[in-house]
Amino acid sequence: MDILWAPWRMEYIKSPSRQTAACVFCEKLRDNKDRENLLLHRSSYSFVIMNPFPYNNGHLMVLPNEHVPDMIKLSDEVLLDFIKTTRLSLNCLRSALAPEGFNVGINFGKVAGAGLGEHLHLHIVPRWAGDASFITVIGEARVIPEHVIRTYDMLIDTFRNHSSL
Repeated sequence: MDILWAPWRMEYIKSPSRQTAACVFCEKLRDNKDRENLLLHRSSYSFVIMNPFPYNNGHLMVLPNEHVPDMIKLSDEVLLDFIKTTRLSLNCLRSALAPEGFNVGINFGKVAGAGLGEHLHLHIVPRWAGDASFITVIGEARVIPEHVIRTYDMLIDTFRNHSSL
């Protein structure tokens, strides 16, 4: 049996937001601790937050401010803002991290893989050639080469600069 030691997972498993019925995304949006919550950008109808348990460096999530499970419930105005905020996020990631590509996706519902399916969120995962190295292929483990707070500190300046354009 292979054992992968990931002590950071216990914080996630035991986090109060996973133990209660409250939406972790809504809580982070209401909270004014953006750095602590890894919140990078707020628009009129959407916000951008970093995934604290990323698949890759710069893994972002774009969410509507409104607590809805899928895009069907969004007004045209909110949907447009959601897509524009996604475009802003892609531009900021390109500027700050220079990825060679992206995985962008939305899972609607638990059966489709949505871990937190009650609040719509779009994942943006920057990709580079070789980011799935031998350890990913052979060891079935991911190596995230930079601490999430360091990535946040770099991205927050990029979002501030791009948001004013």
